[in-house]
Amino acid sequence: MPATRQHLIVGLGNPGPTYASTRHNIGFMVIDQLKQYYRLTACNSWMEAELAEGTIAGIPVMVAKPLSFMNRSGDPVGDIFHTYGFQCEDMVVIHDDIDLAYERVKIKEKGGDGGHNGLRSLTDALGTNTFIRVRMGVGRPCAGIGVVDYVLGDFDAEQQLSLKPFLSRAVEAAEVILCEGVKEAMNRFNRKP
Repeated sequence: MPATRQHLIVGLGNPGPTYASTRHNIGFMVIDQLKQYYRLTACNSWMEAELAEGTIAGIPVMVAKPLSFMNRSGDPVGDIFHTYGFQCEDMVVIHDDIDLAYERVKIKEKGGDGGHNGLRSLTDALGTNTFIRVRMGVGRPCAGIGVVDYVLGDFDAEQQLSLKPFLSRAVEAAEVILCEGVKEAMNRFNRKP
């Protein structure tokens, strides 16, 4: 039986405590949940990213939180991607999405950046947009609040009540992608609740 290829799961966000609990950092939050739930081990790296390795349901994985700002996340992810020889079909990117209602998880196999600067940076660095995405709905701001202020703001008190189960759904989505494939994950998670 051939060895299973290692998969790369990238969470997008901004580094530092100022941004840690913001909507834009939900990708980082999911990576932290994956690391804790699957007991992934931090690995030393010269790259501009926080990395950990281990297995999810027996499948070898590396998870990454780029330590550049969101709009430049392609540089460190590109370094990881090329250094370790990952294939696009083996990379899952987890990110916030204002076009989805809060708590929606939606899987996308490839496509444009939808105005998301982190995805645009990844596409530019990799020269392709054919990586798998786990889109985490954070909803749109109310009238009078700009998009930048909204995504760089913390989840409100009501959202925080359901944040943990929301993150758990993304962890489950990542496992389904790895174990059962992206089509099965899309069938399971892309339906409206």
